[in-house]
Amino acid sequence: MTSIRIEKTGPVAVLHLEHGKANALDTELCRELTAKVDEAALAGQRALVLTGRDGVFSAGVDLRRIRDGGAAYVRRFLPALSDAFLAVFGFPGPTVAAVSGHAIAGGAVLAAACDRRVMASGAGRFGLTELAVGVPFPLVAIEVLRCAYGNPLLSELTLSARTYAAPDALSKGLVHELAAPDAVVSRGTELALELAAAPEEAFAHTKAQLHRPFDERIGEQRAAGDGPVEQMWSSPETLASISEYVRRVLERR
Repeated sequence: MTSIRIEKTGPVAVLHLEHGKANALDTELCRELTAKVDEAALAGQRALVLTGRDGVFSAGVDLRRIRDGGAAYVRRFLPALSDAFLAVFGFPGPTVAAVSGHAIAGGAVLAAACDRRVMASGAGRFGLTELAVGVPFPLVAIEVLRCAYGNPLLSELTLSARTYAAPDALSKGLVHELAAPDAVVSRGTELALELAAAPEEAFAHTKAQLHRPFDERIGEQRAAGDGPVEQMWSSPETLASISEYVRRVLERR
């Protein structure tokens, strides 16, 4: 059963995440997203728009799956998560996140992997809450975020674990603009078309130049960096922290 619906508008492929109520990131959704981005590139789509449901872009990693699956699930999930971030980050043409609502933790990383971010001006929040849960960031996530926000802002975002309402996300530079909730996808598509008006080869080359320092660090350090992150996510202490967060925060909503 597919969790991503593709809608094509000329050269733009709009990928609608439709995976449960919160578009929580699990192994299956991450693998499907990687495949769909690759398919769009092979089909010659010039640009991508990534969006979610009304009120939620993605609430981040499916912590219940982590709690229930333990270390064995973590070993499968973390590589799939990083691969999904890289697929979006590495798409050669323009990418726009039409942030339709909450973009939390891994959901915010997914939005940051896009070239531009348009957020719905409703009740959604944007932020990186990994440390509030008790888990470290995979290397790929950190480099994607570093490319999007630079070191000073990245330090504030990751270490504080705060979330921001749409106006504050705009003022801090987490998103590029706001749109009415019912217009966020159309505005994202419009922006993708504007960016795709540039010559395809020149755009792809320039984007690759901008990404090169981050891609190089990922290539050089991912193999060594992923092991310690997996160990921390899989440790009894971290799994207990995740279980407590699910009980205290998620299951009380």
